[in-house]
Amino acid sequence: MTGAVKNIKTGKKLFLSALQGGRSNRIPFWFMRQAGRYLPEYRELRARAGGFLDMVYNPDFATEVTMQPLRRYGMDAAILFSDILVIPHALGQKLEFLHGEGPKFEPIRCEEDFKNLEYTEAILAPVYETIKSLKSQIQKEGFYDTALIGFAGAPWTVATYMVEGGSSRTFENVKKWAYCNPETFERLIELITQTTIRYLLSQIKAGVEAIQIFDSWAGVLDESEYNRWVIIPTKKITQALAQSHPDIPVIGFPKGSGFLYEVYAKKTGVTALGLDSQVPLEKADFLQDILPVQGNLDPVCLLTGGMSLKNTAEKILEKLSAKPFIFNLGHGVIKETPPEHMAVLSEIIKNWRI
Repeated sequence: MTGAVKNIKTGKKLFLSALQGGRSNRIPFWFMRQAGRYLPEYRELRARAGGFLDMVYNPDFATEVTMQPLRRYGMDAAILFSDILVIPHALGQKLEFLHGEGPKFEPIRCEEDFKNLEYTEAILAPVYETIKSLKSQIQKEGFYDTALIGFAGAPWTVATYMVEGGSSRTFENVKKWAYCNPETFERLIELITQTTIRYLLSQIKAGVEAIQIFDSWAGVLDESEYNRWVIIPTKKITQALAQSHPDIPVIGFPKGSGFLYEVYAKKTGVTALGLDSQVPLEKADFLQDILPVQGNLDPVCLLTGGMSLKNTAEKILEKLSAKPFIFNLGHGVIKETPPEHMAVLSEIIKNWRI
């Protein structure tokens, strides 16, 4: 492990400034899944902790995992170590993380299956304790200008896991329900939406400075379904947060949205737009005229390293750094990524000057 990297104390957080439409002589950056399996210190802690949820619900473990990439690379933002599926877990749906298989639920296939679900916020109390711990630890370790991001899954994406019983390639069950019986499916989406609002408000109360909404499966919907199951629920969340916390920025990440990114940017009320790797830079530049954007290096390019990484990263910086921009990946860090590649990319971004 490399020696600790610390911010130079400036009294302002570049990440938050960029979300507010500001610019500086350096581009702020962080990476989705920046805390995770590509780091040997993470794998060591995971082996001691046991199961994945044992890490998520242990404030000491979750704080340590969140801090690990900051010590190596000095990002401008830390993101709370947790998972989007804590919402259905807190609603009472049985959840397991099986080794090599990912999350597994007892699937919900009709209204009868979810009518008895009830939110138990006490289940998520360790998450709020982690946030409080992180607020202290980030300052204690000298990352004075590092912002803390909280997050949740978007209602549509969370619903896909709840209905399919885990990850899916075709989303047949959830889409069939949404097409055949939209009234009952809307009640499930509304349950997730209202629970997510409560969860995010509690994260803000605990101390997060920005929110990201992950809609990982937004791109599997057609335009009319996208409006009903992505745009409308997301707007409800942003409006509820803005009502009591207008100063907290919200990043929307509707992966795979393609041509619908513009609609999402204009209609959901998010503060900034996270872009996946398939968004062309010309389109990203256009979207920057609507909102600050975040993205969008291909995680496989980071995995590959070398001149491909250098050239692609510099191309993104050259094209997008003239307007409000946060450098990130187009999706999460791949677990086989060498930590050295992350170090190279971090230095490329830090040394880039507008």
